[in-house]
Amino acid sequence: MRMIIIGSGPAGISAALYARRAGAEVTVISKGGGALASAELVENYYGLSRPISGAELAHNGIDGARRLGVHFETDEVMAVLPMHDGRAFRIEGSCRTYECDAVILAAGARRKTLSIAGLAEFEGRGISYCAVCDAFFYRGKKVAVIGAGDYALHEAEILRPHVAQLVLLTHGEEPMIEIPDSIAVHTRRIARIEGERRVRQIVFDDDTRMDVDGLFIAIGTAGSSELARKLGVLLSDGKIIVGEQMETNVPGVYAAGDCTGGLLQIVKAVYEGAVAGLSAVRYLREQ
Repeated sequence: MRMIIIGSGPAGISAALYARRAGAEVTVISKGGGALASAELVENYYGLSRPISGAELAHNGIDGARRLGVHFETDEVMAVLPMHDGRAFRIEGSCRTYECDAVILAAGARRKTLSIAGLAEFEGRGISYCAVCDAFFYRGKKVAVIGAGDYALHEAEILRPHVAQLVLLTHGEEPMIEIPDSIAVHTRRIARIEGERRVRQIVFDDDTRMDVDGLFIAIGTAGSSELARKLGVLLSDGKIIVGEQMETNVPGVYAAGDCTGGLLQIVKAVYEGAVAGLSAVRYLREQ
């Protein structure tokens, strides 16, 4: 029973604890501590006799999971894809590829947004957040990807075989990775996105313009919602839709924590993680 949990926050660690105690082989993949690790003090959580830092609470949770035999990988997940048999999954990380029989998405909710005029207006009309979902629609066209890291390059590499022209826009940042010569890079800041019914132009701060047929957003790292889109998991207002057992519409895929919406608190994340972990174990036993 191989299970991979993406995210090492309260939801992910809670899922790992319950799944491991139920006998599953559990791996947690995470790039960093997430929102909890950056919290200065936590004092509204059961069992704390004094306020402690979010980093300390996160460290304690991870230590407890390690003690039970949960395996941890430090990696940035780019995509979760179904295997050919439909009963297993391939996790594409920046360091390596993983395989498992069930997945729990617990990488939190994306909080980093772009403040660019026209971005919200053209979502679904030339602006996409999922290259593997929409690359087909841009065959032979010119597209741009906004981003400066591994995730942006991953999306660009998916698009490259399909499109006629591809450009990476870093929006004022220096690329954090080495970009292949085959991908053009522009570091100018973007002022706005223009078009009529669909995206047609990107206008930069220096008033220069670039014609494009599509624009893919890949800022920072892929959160749970971005990974869910690639799998065909249903979303509502950017949140993952789950049932009472934290199951998604894709068999073997569960979600917990901030990515499901509602109360963005530790107590809610821990509860959902526990339910997701036990539900995923039941699923694996039935296979």
